[in-house]
Amino acid sequence: MHKRSSIVVGTILILVGILFLLVQFFPGLAANLDISSQWPLIIVGVGGLLILSAFLGTPTLAIPGSIVTGIGGILYVQNLTGAWDSWAYVWALIPGFVGIGLVLAGLLGHNRRDSWREGGRLIITSAVMFLIFGAFFNGLGGLGQYWPVLLIGVGVWMLLPARKRRRSGSQEKSL
Repeated sequence: MHKRSSIVVGTILILVGILFLLVQFFPGLAANLDISSQWPLIIVGVGGLLILSAFLGTPTLAIPGSIVTGIGGILYVQNLTGAWDSWAYVWALIPGFVGIGLVLAGLLGHNRRDSWREGGRLIITSAVMFLIFGAFFNGLGGLGQYWPVLLIGVGVWMLLPARKRRRSGSQEKSL
């Protein structure tokens, strides 16, 4: 595993070095890149390299890769739109990025059943938190006035009899 991680880090260093070398030899290239508005793509690229290395044999790197890629994507959208105040609710997507990483790691062969279950739970929890906070902070347009309906729905789900049976059945199995 140590050999693979050094291959990934070495590849990243080579690619970054080539980019900087090209910018030095071709100064017009830097003007075309417009790094002032495209800088989050660097973060997305690092996350993409981590995900690529997960596909190349280290499945657990899918988790940090999905987190870094997701945050880079958020920063890219915020940088283009100037909606930096959206961090009031967008942070709720980060557990979902962890869930995506767990599912990817499961697909690539790392503890498949648990990765799917836990990853799915994180994705759903993240989506619900994003909708609640986004509606509460009026970040999701017209949903702002309907966020109590989401709370009511979650409360009804918590009271469902089928949910109680599943939970009590799983508790009996653990005893």
